[in-house]
Amino acid sequence: MADFFATALEFPAVVFSIPLAVVLLYWLFALAFGVGAGAVEAADGAADAGGGFGWFGLGGVPVAVPLSLLVALAWFGSMAGGELIDNEVGRALVPPAALLLGWAGAWLAVRPLRRLFAPESGIYHRDFVGRVCEVRTSRVTASFGQAEVAADDGGTAIVQVRAEGPEAAELAAGHRALIYGYEADGGFFWVAPYDAGPLDPGPDEPGPGRNRALD
Repeated sequence: MADFFATALEFPAVVFSIPLAVVLLYWLFALAFGVGAGAVEAADGAADAGGGFGWFGLGGVPVAVPLSLLVALAWFGSMAGGELIDNEVGRALVPPAALLLGWAGAWLAVRPLRRLFAPESGIYHRDFVGRVCEVRTSRVTASFGQAEVAADDGGTAIVQVRAEGPEAAELAAGHRALIYGYEADGGFFWVAPYDAGPLDPGPDEPGPGRNRALD
């Protein structure tokens, strides 16, 4: 047992030992007191909020799930590397290799878990493909942007949108864009300019009070 703790508190394992302790404390508090339960129950909240782990193929589930898996697997890999590798150069390469191992394991584990966190409200991401939305951010790029789109129930939803190339420069707050695709891993929609001018809301369109975030 003494050797185990010695290895865990030495380089390279110590790089992930502290994050692992934080992860364990998080889940202990979540189970005992409900702290962080909202993150466990939220479906795809982190991915929709701003890309986050979606860029690494870890979206579609609460952020605590892939983060915990990544840290735990990376810690295990760093412990094994610390025991098996003696030279300094090799040990220096253990943390990035362990991080890659953690990502690969988390990526494999997240894929089947996405089904457990599928939205149950009846509004699905791909339902918005083909609709016209209104850009709500000052710009839309390949890594940033939000827009408002009308839902079937008469309300509106704020969704993450992305655009690339010269078309992205035409999109600014108040401009209309056509949703033409959905990126499941990133939790965002691909859009293209729909017209050249900003949207002028009519009296019959939903007001700000009826906006809601996409489930």
